[in-house]
Amino acid sequence: MVIAAVNGFALGGGTEIALACDFIYATENAKFGQPEINLGLIPGFGGTQRLPRLIGMNRAKEFIFTGKMISAAEADRIGLVNKFVAPEALMDEVMKIARDIASKGRVSVRAAKETINSGMNVDLASGCRIEIDAFALCMASPDAQEGTAAFLEKRKPEFKGRLKG
Repeated sequence: MVIAAVNGFALGGGTEIALACDFIYATENAKFGQPEINLGLIPGFGGTQRLPRLIGMNRAKEFIFTGKMISAAEADRIGLVNKFVAPEALMDEVMKIARDIASKGRVSVRAAKETINSGMNVDLASGCRIEIDAFALCMASPDAQEGTAAFLEKRKPEFKGRLKG
């Protein structure tokens, strides 16, 4: 899991690095932009592909074609960032979500990430088939057995992160 923590300028490649992360947390000091068009270029590190998938094609075109820079508040409003926090709270918030995710079963977190990423590149029916395969893999893991047992016993699970016992 990779979380972008943006507390300043993320322009061009900076925005593209953030887009390559699993999610983005930003402060009021953050600014995002794809200014390459002003240089006679286009985003060259995934911006033309990841940005439309995240904020929609029309917004992404406007963002890329104009080369404009936007505030973190605007990035939050259009869905570019997952969370908008005060600068002094940024790393605490990032670490809080990282610890929460780390407490989950590694097999299922990895399977969910791979399934989401793979499914975004195919039609819905194919994506559902990818999901079914990943679900079956998770169901067969010791982590799923531990998670279910912990739920029934009303205790915190102790995931091992393995596919086999």
